Amino acid sequence: MPIHASADVDSSARVDPTANVWHLAQIRERAVVGMDSVVGRAAYVGSGVVLGARCKLQNLAQVYEPARLADGVFVGPGAILTNDRHPRAVSLRGDLKTADDWDPVGVICETGASIGAGAICVAPVRIGTWAVVAAGAVVVHDVVDFALVAGVPARRVGWVGRAGWATAGGAASRPGSGTARRAAA
Repeated sequence: MPIHASADVDSSARVDPTANVWHLAQIRERAVVGMDSVVGRAAYVGSGVVLGARCKLQNLAQVYEPARLADGVFVGPGAILTNDRHPRAVSLRGDLKTADDWDPVGVICETGASIGAGAICVAPVRIGTWAVVAAGAVVVHDVVDFALVAGVPARRVGWVGRAGWATAGGAASRPGSGTARRAAA
């Protein structure tokens, strides 16, 4: 089941034949879904969004343009990557805003980054290589490589290794080292 019959995939989107797109997912125009990636049930991939190889968007994840996800990025169920610094329905004139009334900004997720369930990344932010955003966190600032962030607003609470486990003891001062206890993501 590479692309489920109920999925809405625009004809200009490029979905690698090895990718899986689940029920009711929507992939908009010019989006790219890389090799072996999974787009979960009712997930949304905005116009021109790029997902690298082996990415996983869980059910109901929403990734708005112009987001860029490198290889191996995980986006948990119900997580949202936003694209508007100043969201408003109407312009200063009181008219309904159109695409010409704003400049979308994106979330960049580097290789191996993980965004936990229900987390929100408020663009423009960069989630570093192998970083972990805990479930329910709200990210409003860039996250450095190998950082574990949690809370509202998200703050660094530790470091993680490539396996996603929090580092322990003295290893905590060396990003990416050690694998003592599992990160809450």
